[in-house]
Amino acid sequence: MENFEKTAVKVSLVSIVGNIVLSVLKMTVGIVAHSGAMVSDSVHSASDVFSSIIVIIGVKISAKESDKEHPYGHERMECVASVVLAVILMITGLFIGADALKNVIGGNTPEIPRFSALVAAVVSIVSKELMFRYTIYHAKKIDSGALTADAWHHRSDALSSVGALIGIAGARMGFPILEPIASLVICLFIAKASVDIFMDAVDKIVDRSCDEETEKQIKECVLEQDGVNGVDLLRTRIFGNKIYADIEINADGDKTLSEGHEIAENVHSTIEQKFPKVKHITVHVNPKNQ
Repeated sequence: MENFEKTAVKVSLVSIVGNIVLSVLKMTVGIVAHSGAMVSDSVHSASDVFSSIIVIIGVKISAKESDKEHPYGHERMECVASVVLAVILMITGLFIGADALKNVIGGNTPEIPRFSALVAAVVSIVSKELMFRYTIYHAKKIDSGALTADAWHHRSDALSSVGALIGIAGARMGFPILEPIASLVICLFIAKASVDIFMDAVDKIVDRSCDEETEKQIKECVLEQDGVNGVDLLRTRIFGNKIYADIEINADGDKTLSEGHEIAENVHSTIEQKFPKVKHITVHVNPKNQ
């Protein structure tokens, strides 16, 4: 957990610094170069700063040890952080989309953006894609839902910059209406990312079972243990970035209580050793001849 927290905080701090620099750059260029799409894009980058701060808060709370009030730990606080990130991202997208729609419906023709806006869009695309790859690599390494959400914030920003690039280029070629249209496309990208992040967090909050392949591997591992004749039941649930499992095995009914307990303890310790994501597993032994 200590490594989990340190990695997540380090990656988030890198994201905060990168987004602040990009946001200021894009806002400055957007105003000077008369590019509404670039200004909208800068707002998206600025929202990512707050997202990374939320990630840090969520990760620090989720890394806390179990206590009397939270005997199962605090891992779900990461899911709460992801939900907050999704809502912030959706609100950002709606504001951008509303402004763009007003320009499209109202027939407002924005000023032709300068060449510097094109350069800023390219710099933004490359920077945000690199930030995405950096963040998603570490998110998968420590299995962090909040960090994964933050990574997709970077990817959605990169995609929105692609939309801005198209809009700016189109406006410079004599089609200024393409800029607000590009902002609308940006809005859709942001909305899609926010819904995906929200649904993933909700799945983890409502005790969704883990994937079938993991359950299959757990069951096969159990059947390999001495004294286990079969698996009667296996239930799993995702708890933050961890897995809780309940399993019923059957063993020889003629064994003593101590022998049955030893079999269950062996299954319990083996599963937790071979599957690091399994935080806890409850094992119940059924007599085979029952």
